[in-house]
Amino acid sequence: MNAITTPKASFKQRMLQVREDAIVHAVNRLLAEKGFDAMTVDEVAAQVGIAKASLYKHFPSKEDLAAAAMVRVMRRAQDFISELPADAAPVENLRAVVRWVLQVKLAGDMPTLPSQNSSLRATLMGNPDYMDGLMEISDQLGGWIEAAQARNELSPTLPAIAILYTFYARACDSVVEFLQMGGLFPDEQIMEMVLTTCFEGLNAR
Repeated sequence: MNAITTPKASFKQRMLQVREDAIVHAVNRLLAEKGFDAMTVDEVAAQVGIAKASLYKHFPSKEDLAAAAMVRVMRRAQDFISELPADAAPVENLRAVVRWVLQVKLAGDMPTLPSQNSSLRATLMGNPDYMDGLMEISDQLGGWIEAAQARNELSPTLPAIAILYTFYARACDSVVEFLQMGGLFPDEQIMEMVLTTCFEGLNAR
C-alpha cells in the first residue's frame, strides 16, 4: 500500500510563511511593550521591514494582527501544559504554568490582554482558535484547581473560578515589570517572589 505523501510547500509559500511568522513575532513584542491601543500597523510594518500594503495581504486589520499573536501564545501555552507530568501533584502543575507565564512575560513575549471595551476583545471572542484554546486551558487548570482544593493545597473556601482568574492575571501583572525595571533582582528571583505571593500569600508563616 502506497504511503500518502504531503506535497512540499513551494519556495514562495515558505517565504510567505517566514514573513508571516516575522509579522506575528513583531506584533507580539509590540503588544507586550505597548498594548493593543498604542500599537500601530505602521510600527509593525517598520519592524518587519515591509510596506504596510504587503502586511495587509497577510492580515486585513490591526485586530487580526493582534489576534494572531494572541493565538500564537495560546498555542505555546497549550504545548507547555501538554508536556507536564500527568502524575504530578495538581498544585505543582499549576505552579509550573504560572512560572511559565512569568518567564514569557519577563522575556517580553507576553501580549497585554485587551481592555474590556477594546475592539480586539470582540475579534478574539469571534476567533475559534483563540476561544477553543482558552476553553481547553481553562478546563485543564480548573481541574487542577479543584483537585488541589480537595487536597487542601489551595483554599477550599474560594470559588475555583476566582483562583483561575487570579492565575490568568499573572499574564498582565505590572509587578513583574516594576521589579524587572528596578534592576534589584534577577529574573529567577522575581519569579519566585511572585509565585510566593500568588500561592502562599503575604501573611507571615
